[in-house]
Amino acid sequence: MRVAVFTGSQAGPPSHRVAAAAFAADLARAGVGIVYGGGHVGLMGVIADAALAEGGEVVGVIPQHLVDDELAHPGLPRLDVVDSMHERKARMADLADAFVALPGAAGTLEELFEAWTWGMLGLHAKPTALVDVDGFWQPLLAQLRRMVDDGYLDGARLDALGVVADAAGLLAFVDGYEHPARKWTAPPAGPPAA
Repeated sequence: MRVAVFTGSQAGPPSHRVAAAAFAADLARAGVGIVYGGGHVGLMGVIADAALAEGGEVVGVIPQHLVDDELAHPGLPRLDVVDSMHERKARMADLADAFVALPGAAGTLEELFEAWTWGMLGLHAKPTALVDVDGFWQPLLAQLRRMVDDGYLDGARLDALGVVADAAGLLAFVDGYEHPARKWTAPPAGPPAA
């Protein structure tokens, strides 16, 4: 099993670095591989270094322009270099059995929401979750609940988004995951229109 990890290219506060390192190390010890954005900076680098230190499988996927900017992690046993950010996300999705977001910024949100939305549309049936370090995701969850309350988001879809504290919580969530039905389905075929 592999988990695609979305997280920040900035380091964030010390508690986030500690939590990210523990999360990655625990996944590696559980025999779970990590697919991530291939960088050596920020929480991305913390994730890769911690999993590698435990002998875990780490696959980086990075666009060429970020390799050119010298952001690629030099110690990865596998680094897939792609042409664009779009290809990066598609490759990560292909390589992963689940998606998880740790603290990050706009890029982390964009990756999380695309993976979650693809699941809603029936493009995959893979679990998607948040690792809620220090309540980081609580404001986002409040906004998502508002979307449910205002009728923009089906409550079953929000319920299907895991919120976990650590690797053990993620693995338990994945183990019990049941993917909700597709958001859009074709109506049943009926008699032809007259």
